Amino acid sequence: MMQKFEKFPDWPWNIAKHFNIGAACTDKHLNTPAAQAIAMIVEDDVQGTSQISFAQLAKRTDQFAQLLRNLQLSLGDRVLIRLPNCLDYPTAFLGTMKRGAIAVPTSTLLTAEEVAYLARDSNAAVLVTDKAAWPSLQDHLSELPNLKHVLLSGSGDVVKHASLNVCDLATELAAIMTCSGTEQTAADDPAYLVYTSGTTGYPKGVLHAHRALIGREPAAKYWFNFSDHLQDRIMHSGKFNWTYVLGTGLMDPLYLGKTVIVHEGKNDADLWTRLIAKHEATIFVGVPTIYRQIIQKSAAKQADVPSLRHCMSAGEHLSDEVLQQWRARFGQDIYEAVGMSEFSYYLSQSIFRPIRAGSAGFPQPGHAIKLLNPDTLEEVAAGEEGMICVPDNDPGLFLRYWNLAEETAKYKHDGWFFTGDYARYDADGYIWFLGRKDDIIKSFGYRVSPYEIERVYKSHPAVADCAAVGEELEKDKLLVVTYVILQPNHEVSADELLAFGKQQLAAYKTPKTVYLTKEFPRTKNGKILRKDINNTIAYAKSSR
Repeated sequence: MMQKFEKFPDWPWNIAKHFNIGAACTDKHLNTPAAQAIAMIVEDDVQGTSQISFAQLAKRTDQFAQLLRNLQLSLGDRVLIRLPNCLDYPTAFLGTMKRGAIAVPTSTLLTAEEVAYLARDSNAAVLVTDKAAWPSLQDHLSELPNLKHVLLSGSGDVVKHASLNVCDLATELAAIMTCSGTEQTAADDPAYLVYTSGTTGYPKGVLHAHRALIGREPAAKYWFNFSDHLQDRIMHSGKFNWTYVLGTGLMDPLYLGKTVIVHEGKNDADLWTRLIAKHEATIFVGVPTIYRQIIQKSAAKQADVPSLRHCMSAGEHLSDEVLQQWRARFGQDIYEAVGMSEFSYYLSQSIFRPIRAGSAGFPQPGHAIKLLNPDTLEEVAAGEEGMICVPDNDPGLFLRYWNLAEETAKYKHDGWFFTGDYARYDADGYIWFLGRKDDIIKSFGYRVSPYEIERVYKSHPAVADCAAVGEELEKDKLLVVTYVILQPNHEVSADELLAFGKQQLAAYKTPKTVYLTKEFPRTKNGKILRKDINNTIAYAKSSR
């Protein structure tokens, strides 16, 4: 039966001519009660617990911006950041933008060769990294013409370099007594440059403006559910290099004066609930894998985390089984969102609509996306598959691809950004995410979304993870197959999993082959490399 919901209200965008993310996340709170509140807490397995107030972070980011001035960095110069979760991360990230330079966050999982590639592609002038990583990086950075300075975070000695100016970050910041303040950047000025996961070829730079922070304001209400009457404390399980975490675990909460708690070190299933309880976190943000680990490998329950009132997930689809088990154990829903490097979490579930299992929820107010036929630019009808397209005046949308004018023109034209992701609306207005066109499996005249198959298989108690792809049997003959990683200490045959699929899925969606495997090829951020998965070595299979 069709449900009728009240229309979400229009979102009143208020984009000032001048706006700076660094100042909005720190200086905005000076001379307010939030100034002395805790901005960030870092739980480090080695260093212990550290924290910083908004007032302290405002000062420290001013010092970092001044340090960049002292190093003769100009507006728009790039600062590459390769740090673990630590207080130096927001210092460098926000301080770079206060200078009017462009922050380039990268993963600590990258190899030295990959870091060198990003430094070269971004033409970075400064590298901010930790002393533990520096020895493995230093021999790979000698032939980068624009890189001049390296700022080292953490404890230990500073190892000098033959051609680079290598400095201790803490020492340099402590020496700065006078700061010039925040650069008056325009809202449309470049702020930060993130690199895609590199699913094909080399990583691709995605350049965002300072207005990107304003563009995510609707998420505070229609995904986060921040409280106006409570000093929310956000426990985030991710690393800052990921766009998802930069937003949900750094920029968005700090912008609104909320406290963020992050962890650095090894994690286990009990870690997150233990930290939630220790710091009385009210909101938990993770990926589905973290929620599955807590459910499957931890005995924690609602009474162990009495402060927790809101849970969020993104990065991949959360299975119905995990959602139901989390509800039963913790008495909480988990609200999902969909986003991308170019346009952060714009579709989401929220407290304002019942969660419909398998659906991505609704576009957040202010994001006037449409599902278009990319060939005709006509909007598709409810129930039909269309490409998710974003108006090119949405403040949350990226500026351009870095040094890739043709690539930008390919995806941004005719007033739209063509995401490449496909979805459909149901009769009630819920949006069902189908994935990229390349992910959609075309088998015997049918178009099958791998996400529908994976959602079903992840509900099987023996399945830890899975991925559905198309396998070419012969020319023009593509079969739906599923790769499955089993839970530890669970034994189930491929035949049994095939039978399970037949019971749960329409015949044209049912996998014709199940492969049991031990791991998936993944990107540095943990996303499955679908195009490579058929090369995964299977140790058992069954075909029908």
